[in-house]
Amino acid sequence: MSELGNRLKQAREERKLSLDDLQAMTKIQKRYLIGIEEGNYGIMPGNFYVRAFIKQYAETVGLDPDRIFEEHKNEIPVVYSEETTELSRVKTHKELPKSASKALEILPRILIIVLVLLVAVVIWIFVQKDKPDGAKNTVDQTKQISSGENEYDSIENDENASDSKEQKEKDAADENVKEEKQEAEKPEEQASEITFKEKTARKAVYELKKAKEFKLEVSSKGQTWIEIRNASGKKFFSGMLKKDQTEVHDFTNETEAFIVIGNASAAEVKVNGQPVEYQIDPKKTVRQDMQIVYTKE
Repeated sequence: MSELGNRLKQAREERKLSLDDLQAMTKIQKRYLIGIEEGNYGIMPGNFYVRAFIKQYAETVGLDPDRIFEEHKNEIPVVYSEETTELSRVKTHKELPKSASKALEILPRILIIVLVLLVAVVIWIFVQKDKPDGAKNTVDQTKQISSGENEYDSIENDENASDSKEQKEKDAADENVKEEKQEAEKPEEQASEITFKEKTARKAVYELKKAKEFKLEVSSKGQTWIEIRNASGKKFFSGMLKKDQTEVHDFTNETEAFIVIGNASAAEVKVNGQPVEYQIDPKKTVRQDMQIVYTKE
């Protein structure tokens, strides 16, 4: 067993994690995890995966990957530039946005439309220049007649506006009185409160007060193992949460909720839509437990 493998294995055993647990949390095959602990990198698909698996292993057991790579750089194989370049090319090709592809497809159509509009504007300018003076005078006379009609209409509209203004002011005053009455009749609502009580090495205790309901929501920003149970030990959920997956449970009829989080940095907990802040740094303590005590009204 290599010095690096022994160090990683010791950190895993200190967290009381088996190889099966680690496989479930990291999605790395068990035989590759054994290869890392034994220093047998020959079974890996390539040097790039060796470094990636070691980094994920270290993060899961609470070790600093950068420090691991620095202190054991003689044991860890180096990724050749050709391999990195090829992977980058594949990734760039796969991640080409669909929107960019669509934009390239419709670009010629947009250019044709713009060209047609420009031609139409040029033709219109030449037609305007070639109009006889008589047509221009006819247009001016039409404008004068329209102007006279508009003056008459404006006088009539001003009289009507004066009559309707008073009615609008009266309606607005009635509406304000109605809104003030409705606001006064609204019952006062008490916002629910979730407060931090105490913590141990990897467990934090919270209390939920002034809440008519207790809706618990646990979502994953990456990938993590989650277990949710009540005070009597009944499990509401136990398993792996994938990225963007969410578990929502109603604990209104319960007194307590217990949440076990395998990878705290990848999980978010909400109570009644309100995020619950970690009291223990998730980067330093990967696995964390939460206990939420529900004090009903």
